[in-house]
Amino acid sequence: MKEKEKKEKNRIPVLLLFILTLGASIFAIYNIFLLDSIENLIRYIVIGIFILIDLLLLLKTKTIWKRKSRKESRHIAFILFMVFYLLINLLIGVIIFYSYGVVSSINKKWVTYSSSLVVMKKSEISKVQELEDAVIGILDDKESPEGYTIPQEVIKENHLKDKNKIKQFDTYTEMLSKLYSGELDAIFLSSDYVSLYSATPDYANISDDTQVILKKEKKLLKASTSKRETGSTGKSVKEPFTILLMGIDSTEEGLDKNAVANGDSLMLVTFNPKTLNATMLSIPRDSYVPISCFAGKYENKITHAAWHGTDCMMQTIEDYFGIPIDYYAKVNFKGLVHLVDAIGGIDVEVPADLCTDDSSRGEEICIKEGFQHLSGEGALVLSRNRKQLANGDIGRGQNQQIVIQGILNKMKTINSISQFTDVLNTVSNNLDTNLSTQQILSFYNIGKDILAKSLSKDDSDIVSIEQLYLQGDGQMIYDENMKLVLWNYIPNKDSKKDIVRAMKENLELEEHEVIKEFSFSINEPYEKEIIGYGPYKTNYTYSLLPDFSGDSREAAAAWARRNGVNVTFTGGNGYVISQSQPANKRIDKLSGSVVLRLGGGSTSSSNTTQDKNNNSNTTQKPKPTVPDKDDDEEDDSDEEEPDVGEDEKPTPTPPSPEQPSE
Repeated sequence: MKEKEKKEKNRIPVLLLFILTLGASIFAIYNIFLLDSIENLIRYIVIGIFILIDLLLLLKTKTIWKRKSRKESRHIAFILFMVFYLLINLLIGVIIFYSYGVVSSINKKWVTYSSSLVVMKKSEISKVQELEDAVIGILDDKESPEGYTIPQEVIKENHLKDKNKIKQFDTYTEMLSKLYSGELDAIFLSSDYVSLYSATPDYANISDDTQVILKKEKKLLKASTSKRETGSTGKSVKEPFTILLMGIDSTEEGLDKNAVANGDSLMLVTFNPKTLNATMLSIPRDSYVPISCFAGKYENKITHAAWHGTDCMMQTIEDYFGIPIDYYAKVNFKGLVHLVDAIGGIDVEVPADLCTDDSSRGEEICIKEGFQHLSGEGALVLSRNRKQLANGDIGRGQNQQIVIQGILNKMKTINSISQFTDVLNTVSNNLDTNLSTQQILSFYNIGKDILAKSLSKDDSDIVSIEQLYLQGDGQMIYDENMKLVLWNYIPNKDSKKDIVRAMKENLELEEHEVIKEFSFSINEPYEKEIIGYGPYKTNYTYSLLPDFSGDSREAAAAWARRNGVNVTFTGGNGYVISQSQPANKRIDKLSGSVVLRLGGGSTSSSNTTQDKNNNSNTTQKPKPTVPDKDDDEEDDSDEEEPDVGEDEKPTPTPPSPEQPSE
């Protein structure tokens, strides 16, 4: 009897080991099932093998349990096999579970928003309790967490409505302008407001001019605040698709908090997985385009669309180019440093000697012209610097494309699990996207095709990238909300047309036009054509109202006749001393007459002049230009005056253009 009990006790560990092994196998099979669309045939074969082994183990365990007289020593080989099989299942399951979890975290489900109640320092208000009989501004957008939702909670929690007036506005910039002018006593802004507005000339010292008297953060489901950020169009990545890449220049690690910030880097990419051909357009941050989420969709710098979130930026670009955006990816520039370091650096052609602050805005990092091996910090210099480039922000966009190509080329050298996990963790922490986990996994098949191509030619680019260039002209235009004259980049409509055609061809929305013949000279090196670069015969700048100060009545009236503008004169008989509409305002935005007040002697009667038959198309014709190349903290004392027509008087030098962050 005792011998029987002893044998049964010896068989119990075998049963327990089988249960653990079966659990590990189920865990591994479940995780293999998650890898949808990745090597389906191989996955099903592996799953089938695991199920077959599980059945054999079950039968063997059952046999051992029933054969009471058999010596336990004969089952040592079977036990060792089960232990080995258990470890294999755990290893496979854990690796897939970890990788799948990291990939899933790329599409951030939660986001932290932060709103600050801001006052002018000279107001001597230091805490929210001191607000009394004040006018407080909030954003008139119920879908904005930082501009409306959080402020409403703060107002309720602190009973601000009891003793103060709450006023709503269409834009942050309108509120900021009224805060500086004294029309508002306090306003609610994104807590990142210093980095957002310090690049604007009149707000360069905003950190010293203002102070935060209350700050509140709130963690929200991204799905509750955005329609475009959480879900893509559902298009398969096996079809041609469009993705918008947005670079966020931040000194902080990761993208855990909401990146309501300037769109420092905007890149619209189309990719055809059938041809492995991509088009890449870097959109200048100062491009003057209709902003979809602004009231009336009025034109403004495209970077300002990012102040209202990713939805606004995506819709603005989609509306302007007429190209549907399937996906987006928001990247932290600091994450770029870690990514390049994780893959062992990149080899690229640097166009010029460049220097920029490092990713922490500490010491200066410099890179040399020529073919270079760049570390993460060096790649950031090439991606961020625009001040030392002849074509400024345009050149920066082209350099960013060079960096992306370098990263893609280096990716094929990843040959270890540790390096792969480093890359995966870096991407997960510093990237946010609306791609679903399954869509991200679907890129495996594209990567396999790219790798096959790269192995055939070691010196070739693994993806054929066609660079696009948005041609345009610089122009100083009065901003109605900020009450400032700012530098803007006016895209050329013909360049835009060529760019859109190239993107649609790559997306197979239009038929490709085959070039049947071209000419070249053996004495001149061949240069690949850049679509959108031109040259174009027509410039599409706006007609602007000049500064009439110091003009005679006759000169002002002559200008008005040429440009079809109504002017009304008041005051004396001398020269113009003031005007009712600001200089550099777009003529097409004028309503009614422009009142010009004259100095001098006796008051003259009002007079309106108009000549609709002689309507000049432009008042100022600025030279094609790009934002200044000096560092953000430097002053633009050498800004050139725009050219003017030969019949027009020279106008005073306009304010320096807005200086974007690097």
